Amino acid sequence: MKTQDELEQLGLGRLTLAQFTGTSAYYRISRRHLLTDGTKYLAEKGGCFWMMDAVASHLCEIGTEDWFVLIRVQVSEGRAVMIYEDGNGLEHARQAIPYTDIPLSEITLYACWDQVHWVIMLPSEY
Repeated sequence: MKTQDELEQLGLGRLTLAQFTGTSAYYRISRRHLLTDGTKYLAEKGGCFWMMDAVASHLCEIGTEDWFVLIRVQVSEGRAVMIYEDGNGLEHARQAIPYTDIPLSEITLYACWDQVHWVIMLPSEY
């Protein structure tokens, strides 16, 4: 895994990602799923559009009964686990990713249902 300084140089450090507050635009990744400025930046810089696709597919399975989903991504030794929760510790789903080269050891994303779309965002954009 990369050090915090190396992540900052890549544009993926906590300080860089925390600079995203709100969003100036939404980026459609499917008919019902949107990325914010921050998640689009993460997907581009981290080479992890696969992660956004995985989130979108699980949100379809989870449905819209809960309007908020917290996604924890934990990376270790080139593998990842994505855990989808209600924000209060109740797990909706879990997915093992057998290989990833994303340079982060963990990241948390939020997804909110706006009655038409799931908006996938960084916590600082909530």
